Amino acid sequence: MSRILTVPSLMFVGLLFAGQASAQNVPKFVSLFNGKDLTGWVDVNTSKTTWSVKDGLLVCRGQPIGVMRSEKQYENFVLHIEWRHMQPGGNSGVFVWSEGKAAPGRRLPKGMEVQMLELDWVNLNKNKDGTLRPIAYVHGELFGANGLVVEPDNPRGRRSKSIENRCKGKGEWNVYDVVCVDGVVKLSVNGKFVNGVSQASVKKGYLCLESEGAEIHFRNIQIMELPPGVTAKEQQAPLVD
Repeated sequence: MSRILTVPSLMFVGLLFAGQASAQNVPKFVSLFNGKDLTGWVDVNTSKTTWSVKDGLLVCRGQPIGVMRSEKQYENFVLHIEWRHMQPGGNSGVFVWSEGKAAPGRRLPKGMEVQMLELDWVNLNKNKDGTLRPIAYVHGELFGANGLVVEPDNPRGRRSKSIENRCKGKGEWNVYDVVCVDGVVKLSVNGKFVNGVSQASVKKGYLCLESEGAEIHFRNIQIMELPPGVTAKEQQAPLVD
């Protein structure tokens, strides 16, 4: 399952720290999914059948709507995650710097969402007047959800849309590399950075994988933790027992 990442910017991150630290302290990618079971993840508000492992893949059936979270919180890091939707118009995402519980009256948490939509979503979810939503919305939109506030690089209201359309459709694998440092998030979609936000009101919290109505598969989920910054208590998501 594991492979060497080839995104040049991510290699640079590793080389940068390699020259400044002893070998045992050099940031390295570690796996967040072992391909066998759900070790390292905690169901928040879905069900025992929502998440499963099949043929080395993490499978989410999409029902009920909700999330599962990482066991620990993360502050500054690079996240590598590969995903594919199995239904036209599928909806999902990964939350960073999120709370480990659903927001009041919601099924999803407060957090910074990295959107994962299947390309047909815009055709199946038109505006009320029948017009299509911007196609860039589908290619890795970033936004603060349920109270987390960010400054978008490429505004679509308070959200940030990609400047290049790079996601692949149903049944095809997509690669996200998400760099999260000191309230700034940069997203690479299939090998190129195309979106970002800054000034996140929360910059330490849980990772959450989203179940939102459609089957989606994940694989090769890896994280490289980077040195912490100066993070005030109010900029950290509450710990969950």
